[in-house]
Amino acid sequence: MKILIIEDEKELARDISQYLKNEQYMCELASDYQEAMDKVYAYEYDCILLDLMLPGGDGLSILKELKRLNKQEGVIIISAKNSTDDKVSGLKLGADDYLAKPFHLSELSARIYSLIRRRQFDSSNVIVQNELTIDTQSKTVTVHDNPVSLTKKEYDLLLFFIGNKNRVLSKGALAEHLSGDLADMFDNHDFVYAHVKNLKRKLKEGGYRDYLQTIYGTGYKWEQ
Repeated sequence: MKILIIEDEKELARDISQYLKNEQYMCELASDYQEAMDKVYAYEYDCILLDLMLPGGDGLSILKELKRLNKQEGVIIISAKNSTDDKVSGLKLGADDYLAKPFHLSELSARIYSLIRRRQFDSSNVIVQNELTIDTQSKTVTVHDNPVSLTKKEYDLLLFFIGNKNRVLSKGALAEHLSGDLADMFDNHDFVYAHVKNLKRKLKEGGYRDYLQTIYGTGYKWEQ
């Protein structure tokens, strides 16, 4: 899962990023308004953590632009502004949650988990797709009740496919999901093919039917 942290307090941003990386999230940072907008225009995220007071602009303007663009990212406002008016304004503009500073990183992580679960997996900790079962708390995968051992990238790909089922996902989008904006620096995205191939092989060995389709020349699609 990929998180954008829009926060100008560098020490706080670093602490959040390190904590979430330990929780197996991929994190990218933006420390001012323009950097945040550049990333919002260029990439997609599972969740955005949004500070309201930023150099060069304010967080609510970023939130308005996200909604104008019809971006699907979940948004949690993290702010030292703790008035009821600020909370109401942010939530009315389309934020999913609001957490006032200072906060415990464990609470922030729990809110991110809850938001992603609610938006992508119908609020359930256990995703069942016919013979396939994924427990997102224990990060375990079974097919016909038999455990399937996946690498972190294979597990991330599986959740990404299921969270976007029936949508064609390009190699570029998958590379960005796995590697963040570093994907722009790669000469090609062939590593995506290797991870998808291994994921399909492991699921098939467990008895999974072939829901993950290759769309030649375009990308991949989880069909259900």
